[in-house]
Amino acid sequence: MSTTEFAAAQWTRATGAGVDPHEYRRVTEGLTSVADWGPSFLHCGHTYLRRADDAGSSLSAGEYLLTAARWFHLATLAPYAEAHRAAAEADRALGRALTVLEPDARRVSGEGFTGWLRGPADAPGTVVVVPGLDSAKEEFLDLASALLARGLAVFAMDGPGQGVLAATTTLEPDYEQVVGRVIDALGVPRIGLVGLSLGGYFAARTAALEPRVAAVATVSGPFRLDWKELPPPVRDIMARRAGGADAAHEFVRHVDLAALAPRIAAPLLVVDGGQDVIPGVTNGEPLARLAPGASYLSVPHGDHLLGNARPDWLPHVSDHMAHALS
Repeated sequence: MSTTEFAAAQWTRATGAGVDPHEYRRVTEGLTSVADWGPSFLHCGHTYLRRADDAGSSLSAGEYLLTAARWFHLATLAPYAEAHRAAAEADRALGRALTVLEPDARRVSGEGFTGWLRGPADAPGTVVVVPGLDSAKEEFLDLASALLARGLAVFAMDGPGQGVLAATTTLEPDYEQVVGRVIDALGVPRIGLVGLSLGGYFAARTAALEPRVAAVATVSGPFRLDWKELPPPVRDIMARRAGGADAAHEFVRHVDLAALAPRIAAPLLVVDGGQDVIPGVTNGEPLARLAPGASYLSVPHGDHLLGNARPDWLPHVSDHMAHALS
């Protein structure tokens, strides 16, 4: 894939994550190879770190740090030897931003997870945001903001093989055990779950097996994966995150919600993009059909993660969680 094609493929994902579209074009138009992606995005992130250091107010500094975190995370999307460094930079920038902007935000870590708990201590509910195959807690800051604006608390996490933990852990199919430890660490009686991309599978699986899940939403989550049909780039990412091709193949074998969907008792909203067509991926419509009381939102022009259609789904997901948990 050429640099131009790769940048175009990541366009709505990057802008959906909150980076300025004009700056994204300026950065990617200057690339001569996909190998330049990681270093260029790291450089852009460091530019925002310097702006934060020179900012005239703590608010501006915090905003620059959030932008830096976004660019550092996006640096990990292309094959890059220093991807783990970029993920660590994203993690540090987010931590610095929240320390400035939200002094009450709390880092919570445990076996197989780490993240930030944000929002009021007396919130009517807590939503755990679960990232996907190569996403991380820094990618979905706008989703967290929408949930916080509705009075909810939010725990944006990295799990095994994700974000800052990708350097030391690998993907785990039994994600409900990870979320169970998250709930214990947060000290709350029940949670809502929003899972994005592969995180949608993790969220649906957890909702079927963890009784403390009181509401759930999936965005571009797979119902089933077929290893033989997955495009080579997706299999390559799977192999890197799972610890090798054999481990990735075995992981994919577990991604099938047919038996678990009928066990989801919590209110469920399934969101799909009509333009989200990936060979080997069965999207969420069967999950919505098989889960009792589920609702289904298909956005015809939406792509994967629906970065090109945020007004069509983000308020719906946020309201769903607020209504279910309040």
